[in-house]
Amino acid sequence: MNEMRYQLNLLKAMNQKLAAKERMYHMVCDASAEAFLYYSFEKNEVVTLGKWHDFFDFEVHDMKEAAKLFDAVDESCLLKLRDVLFLEKSGEASLTAECLMKDKKRWFRFCANVTYDALGRPEEKVICTSDITKFKNQNEELTYMAYYDGLTGLYNRNYFVRQLGEFVRTAKERNSVVSVLVIDIDDFRKINDGMGLVVGDELVQQFGSFLKELCSKEVIVCHLSSDVYCMAIYEPMGDHSVEHIHKTIQKRTREPFCLSSGQELQITVSIGVAEFPEAASSALELMKCAEIVMFKGKSTGKNTIRYFNASILNEFLETVELENKLKEAVFKKNFVLYFQPQFYAGNQKLRGVEALVRWREEDGKMISPSVFIPIAEKNGAIIPIGNWVVEQSIRQYSAWRKQYGVSFIMSINISALQCARDDFVDSLLKTIRKYQVDPSDVELEITESILINDFDMVSDKLKQLHACGIKISLDDFGTGFSSLSYLKQLPIDTLKLDKSFTDTVLTDSATRVITESIINMVECLGFESIAEGVEDEQQYKYLHAIGCDVIQGYLCGKPQPPEELEKLFQKAFTA
Repeated sequence: MNEMRYQLNLLKAMNQKLAAKERMYHMVCDASAEAFLYYSFEKNEVVTLGKWHDFFDFEVHDMKEAAKLFDAVDESCLLKLRDVLFLEKSGEASLTAECLMKDKKRWFRFCANVTYDALGRPEEKVICTSDITKFKNQNEELTYMAYYDGLTGLYNRNYFVRQLGEFVRTAKERNSVVSVLVIDIDDFRKINDGMGLVVGDELVQQFGSFLKELCSKEVIVCHLSSDVYCMAIYEPMGDHSVEHIHKTIQKRTREPFCLSSGQELQITVSIGVAEFPEAASSALELMKCAEIVMFKGKSTGKNTIRYFNASILNEFLETVELENKLKEAVFKKNFVLYFQPQFYAGNQKLRGVEALVRWREEDGKMISPSVFIPIAEKNGAIIPIGNWVVEQSIRQYSAWRKQYGVSFIMSINISALQCARDDFVDSLLKTIRKYQVDPSDVELEITESILINDFDMVSDKLKQLHACGIKISLDDFGTGFSSLSYLKQLPIDTLKLDKSFTDTVLTDSATRVITESIINMVECLGFESIAEGVEDEQQYKYLHAIGCDVIQGYLCGKPQPPEELEKLFQKAFTA
């Protein structure tokens, strides 16, 4: 009797312990964020635990009813879910599947675990369901950020390079061609500056959307930067040829882009094309080559398409090398000043000199200003070079003025970038005062390029300097887009006829008519006229006869270093 009571008590205690454990397991499951389905193969019994009713609106009492889950997921995920729900058929111990639900908004992860007996027969199975929608959304956002450009929705640069790399690898294996196009919106800076960044961004978006329509399995596009796009075409032919795409782009740009503000913008684009394997053998090199020819095309005229060739690359590499040397020259101040004399045409007396910068490399080789000045203007090196020229020319003039006791004109060329600096006027006047030079002995030579970007700003600065006594000379008149309005709006003292007029004035009747008209007009306005590039006696006699005030050129004196020019001063000022 006692033994039976003991056994009953022991069984009761064990049941209480099992019940406690069961409550604990239920509490753990309920406290988790997952839903659980437990199945016993021996008992053919299903138990759902945790957040089951938060996930699903149906019950599952046996594994046949588990098929209800198939109705909850998207059709594309049915096979994956089936493999998880009936994992025991594969003999595997665990399997996971991420499934999009039927509402196409939520994502669930289904994880199955099965235990087997010694003979490999399944005993128990647990399927855990988790809501991974938030994780998926975050992952999609990160994927989008990793692959796509936020402004246009096109591929970003990094992902485009990867995809282009795949094109190139495939082309190498199949002996195919890959074309790369760099596409740039012409005069985009003027749109940004004149109409605002918001308008510029919307234009970039709209043009990007148009390019996206051209994409296919063989054509990919990215937003490279600002207003620059890059397109790659695998095995270009037919509708996917460079020529066809170029015509499609031209057709679109003939129509205006209508912005949300109601504004209409019509644009042109410049395109550079490089092809594998002719131009380069890697993705980045192809893009670089296409970019080089695109900029080369823009420099000679916009709304163009230009194809890569070896000579363009060699020219580019030479320019890059020169740019690097120029940076070093600016740092070390490897420049010298030459001075070219100017003489009055009537009495042939010295009027003054024009300061001309020369670049002397460390090996003594001289590099022409026509080569390095355009590069310096493009990369900004013209500012420190120009500042050095102003300082050294005024210092040199001060020394000559004290040595010979005679005043003359020191003419100094000023670049657009120099003039645009906020401290330009103060810096120039400070230098003039530093060397105790009379401002009326200083003449600034400007070209129309100074006036293009901000005429009012430049005009105000020139008027301030002119009020201090500094002379203003308009250089290269008659070329480019010279405007007669400059002559009445600017404080001009001198007008310089471009050398191209002097070169042909004796041989071309049209040039003679224009030259005589300009000199007549200058005289009526009360300006002084200077003819550049006078190289022979006949040119001089003709220019003097039609009333040109001053001549400058090899006939009277070529550009010379200071020590050579002093021989001329000794003759002119001590006679």
